[in-house]
Amino acid sequence: MPIIVNLDVMMAKRKMSLNELSEKVELTLSNLSILKTGKAKAIRFSTLESICKALNCQPGDILEYVAEEKK
Repeated sequence: MPIIVNLDVMMAKRKMSLNELSEKVELTLSNLSILKTGKAKAIRFSTLESICKALNCQPGDILEYVAEEKK
């Protein structure tokens, strides 16, 4: 998948646990975990906004596009 989720990187930079972020963005641990591991198929802009607000970052700090190599 060409979209990489760097949520764990931003959480480490801000020294914030998954539990703490879950409480701040009012999202379940399981849903945050799915997003953190890159298994999510989509994310609502409102959720992305809440995460960026809690981590004091930009969407580009969390989401990254990496082109797939052609075979």
